[in-house]
Amino acid sequence: MQENNFKNYVLLHFIVFIWGFTAILGALITIDAIPLVWYRMLLAVLFIAIYFLWKKKSFKVDREGILKFFFTGVVIALHWVFFFKAIKVSNVSVALVTMSTGAFFTALIEPVFFKRKINTLEMFLGLLVIAGLYIIFNFESQYKLGIIYALIASFLGALFAVLNGLFIKKYTADTISFYQLFFGVIFITIYLLFTNSFSVNFFQITASDWLYLIVLSSICTAYAFIASVQVMKYLSPYTVMLTINLEPIYAIVLALFIFGDKEQMSSTFYLGAFIVLFVVLLNGIIKNRGILKEKFQQKWNRKK
Repeated sequence: MQENNFKNYVLLHFIVFIWGFTAILGALITIDAIPLVWYRMLLAVLFIAIYFLWKKKSFKVDREGILKFFFTGVVIALHWVFFFKAIKVSNVSVALVTMSTGAFFTALIEPVFFKRKINTLEMFLGLLVIAGLYIIFNFESQYKLGIIYALIASFLGALFAVLNGLFIKKYTADTISFYQLFFGVIFITIYLLFTNSFSVNFFQITASDWLYLIVLSSICTAYAFIASVQVMKYLSPYTVMLTINLEPIYAIVLALFIFGDKEQMSSTFYLGAFIVLFVVLLNGIIKNRGILKEKFQQKWNRKK
């Protein structure tokens, strides 16, 4: 049993490493953010469809699900567009540190959908994250547009995560993913048609970009998603949550090795980044204590 948990823990770190590599690929791919997301989602839909056929899974979903997945498909498409735009106009480090505000946005959005009170502690930690971002924003003025794009992406990502928290109660994770990616492609396709963006140049992709896009859509999107669902069956929510919070750290270290001087930031940036990432990890630790306390209370009540 312990050996099985260890294997899944190693796999989880590998998945988080892959997610961190997504930002690296976004910087390496030379095409603009909107075409990049279109290709990513289209290829990912194809890969997940192949997975469905291989596993002989049903594509059937009810009308209510179609409407829900269409809306969230648009949300995730816009999330990725702004995420990759942030990387294109700034760099990987700035984009990912700013994206760590997702926990703060979730603390604001979650009470609305789950009908619970706003958590004062979560709001306090969120304000600390904003303080860290202010330090970065104030002293790294050349990256302001990238920070704004990343904040929009972070909010949309939090909204997407909260809504999926509701959907997962009724639908399977792979069904949710397939239809959200499918409708995301449809949404971007409509936008590209209205703006007359489809042209010969749109489909002229370099060999290196094709390679990066295939890796991005297959390994970093389709595989990582399916594998993450599998891992969550064996590891505690705290272990998963805390490990996922390491994604920006993995990506920033990777970016420093791959891009070198482009990712070198001032000491002020690293101070702000430390505050943001420390709060994110602290949030995970605090939530774990709450989960453990709740489980202990449930066991104690059963014994009584």
